[in-house]
Amino acid sequence: MNDVNLVEIARRFERKQAQVAVTLATESAPLADGWMAFGGVGSYVNKSCGYGFGQEVTGADLDALVDFFSSRGVEPKAELSPYTPVPLLQALADRGFVLREFETVLYRPLRETEDLRKLSRGAPPGLTIERIDPSDDAAVRMFAEVSGSGFVPEGETLPESFLAMGIKGARTKGTDAFVARLEGVPVGAGGCETSDGLTSLFGTSVLPAWRRRGIQQALIAARLARAVELGSDVAAIMSGPGIPTERNAMRVGFLMAYARAVLVKRGAGLVPSP
Repeated sequence: MNDVNLVEIARRFERKQAQVAVTLATESAPLADGWMAFGGVGSYVNKSCGYGFGQEVTGADLDALVDFFSSRGVEPKAELSPYTPVPLLQALADRGFVLREFETVLYRPLRETEDLRKLSRGAPPGLTIERIDPSDDAAVRMFAEVSGSGFVPEGETLPESFLAMGIKGARTKGTDAFVARLEGVPVGAGGCETSDGLTSLFGTSVLPAWRRRGIQQALIAARLARAVELGSDVAAIMSGPGIPTERNAMRVGFLMAYARAVLVKRGAGLVPSP
């Protein structure tokens, strides 16, 4: 990708976010050229995204968005790229949506001739990274536990609903799950999903005792190699602004593509979603 089209990257990434959410959800419904997804109270797949590019989002669509989530007891949530039309932003504001947070999307062009092994040369001696067999129940559960460990406060047990979502994600078509081991002990994990020439990296965690030792970068390198193997021309990562994931991604060649806005509509009795 010599001439990077950030609008096209946003279109591809936002469409992928919607597709993955629908795959993991227990209930979903289309919204213009995007989707709404619900995975249960407290689920991180509770979101609407992927719209605002190629089709007008009407007032009726937005009313349906509000009803879809509020009727299920959770806050309506809209995840939007910076290319969202201003009238759509205004229509959401008119319905009481407010900004909750920003997320950053980073991208990295991929080339078949690049030696990706150099990206993990700072990792501890003896570190191995393996792609797990999705039919191996024990391996999939272990991946979900390690991958999800960084998304709950240290020392807390991963909720069963979160664990179940991780297991389902690891077995989703187009997804590859990787585990990093030292002397046979799992120390980190991360997944990636590939479709339409774009590989999206997600769910990366390194256990606290092994952080700041290059393990996350090694997990990124392994998934980039898988992306090239599958013919992707670009990889993407979504991160919170300024957190270790963003810094580690930039160290191995990722660049800022755009910031996403997460808008929610708060209401009495409506539960926020992660």
